[in-house]
Amino acid sequence: MSRLTRTAVTAASTLAVVALLAGCSASPSPSASDQGGEPVSGGTLTYLEPQTWTTLYPPSAGFYPNGGIVNNITDRLLYQNPETLELEPWIATDYTVNDDATEYTFDLRTDVTYSDGTALTAANVVKNIDLYGKGDKDRALPISEAINNYDRGEVVDDDTVVFRFTAPSPGFAQAVSTINSGLLSDATLDRTSEQFGPGNAAEIIGSGPFVISAEQIGTQTSVTKRDDYDWAPASASHQGPAYLDGIDYILAGEDSVRIGTVVAGQADIARNIPAPDEAQFAAGGLSLHAAATNGVNNGLSFRFREPRLEDVRVRKAIIAGIDRQKIVDTLFTQNYPLATGALAKTALGYVDTSSSYVYDPDEAAALLDEAGWTRGSDGIREKEGEKLTLTFNEALPQPRSREVVTLIQEQLGELGIQVSLFAGDQAAQTKASTDQSTIQVYHSMVGRADFDVLKSQYFSKNRNTLLNLNPADGTVGDTELDSLLQAIASKPTTPERQAASEAAQAYLAENALILPLFEEPQVFGLTSRVRGFETESVGRPSFFSTWLAS
Repeated sequence: MSRLTRTAVTAASTLAVVALLAGCSASPSPSASDQGGEPVSGGTLTYLEPQTWTTLYPPSAGFYPNGGIVNNITDRLLYQNPETLELEPWIATDYTVNDDATEYTFDLRTDVTYSDGTALTAANVVKNIDLYGKGDKDRALPISEAINNYDRGEVVDDDTVVFRFTAPSPGFAQAVSTINSGLLSDATLDRTSEQFGPGNAAEIIGSGPFVISAEQIGTQTSVTKRDDYDWAPASASHQGPAYLDGIDYILAGEDSVRIGTVVAGQADIARNIPAPDEAQFAAGGLSLHAAATNGVNNGLSFRFREPRLEDVRVRKAIIAGIDRQKIVDTLFTQNYPLATGALAKTALGYVDTSSSYVYDPDEAAALLDEAGWTRGSDGIREKEGEKLTLTFNEALPQPRSREVVTLIQEQLGELGIQVSLFAGDQAAQTKASTDQSTIQVYHSMVGRADFDVLKSQYFSKNRNTLLNLNPADGTVGDTELDSLLQAIASKPTTPERQAASEAAQAYLAENALILPLFEEPQVFGLTSRVRGFETESVGRPSFFSTWLAS
């Protein structure tokens, strides 16, 4: 049966921003009550990002500044409806999958072109997915974490392709609906990793409703609409080209600048509105859009192979010593629900494991005593001459990470655990993240509306946030965990995947490997002249149906 008939389950200174905005078209917004009306075409939307993009290679575009561009310049084989999470036709008009999910056949549209005028053909689709499924070490292009057990693609005829897998790959259909599988022209697919980076934006060619037209490295990237675009998903609110003439993506790293610029009507949308500033958007002519990310919650990964964290009693003590509710109540709003498990409640595979994450400082102290960590003269616990000191990263893409770690520092300090924050820019954070002697507790999250998201975060050959795989020697510390995670991506049926996900989540909880903190949304601040703004299934902006009121 056709699967489409079924439910698929850095900072820029104030002066720099003002200078960039001088050439943009944002104007003061009408009153908040002036909503509705028929969509109109025209205008360039000004969109403020807290960080600059780093690559436009789709499998590496999960970082929100990257994905915010890739989502609007590429199409995908399938469309995941952000409201229902169902998979719908897009470039593929239909698809079938065999019983053990090792072979997928797609029927393709034949009227799609890339922005350079070349045709999107069956051979081109295979070239895309072959690269994303296999990667290319010589060009430093990694395999997509969304594609598992990939073997090869084949052209059947002009409008049919088949993809084969070495083992069941039940998440593949959803994988080809994500920005990590954004379709690119043949010439673009021949580029190296470096050639997908800053300075090359205008040469990245997709078939989406917008095309990159200009780039000021590290400060602004502009896209303009394709007048000939006419292959949006059938469920889109309109067909034909986008309403907007274009979008200016502008870096505004300082929260006060990004928020103040939108509140003043000098820009149209800003991403990542900090919780303390949400109240500003209750004023007339402004609004908030909080989009669910449907994946692994904002939380902590304990690098259990590091000697200080090897003892499960220490990890359980840390969990019992952190008051998550106080963190949420102090730093966030109702848009950030307290996590009840590894996954958001809206995520596929969700199970409630909150009983493993109860705040109990007395129990925490008892566990540390039992594990042999006693307070020294300075109040810091020590064992065999080593102090119980732990370093957390600052998760720059995550909301208020520094403040979260600061509160944890205070709470664990009362137990005699000394917490330090590793400071540094994104490059420094990325480099430090793979060294457990530098970062023992890793703060992060990941969004993906598929069962495989749990594997993406914790599997040793994916993001490996637990450092189960030691990068130094290539050894895996917990093979049982890897097996549980691999099962999620290899069981062919939805009930089996649900059971596998629940088993992996139970293992993570029982072994105190993680501490989920809260469900992380993507929060956007908008002026009321912005209409029809939407996000895809994990909260990246989709501008195809957005328009600007006069």
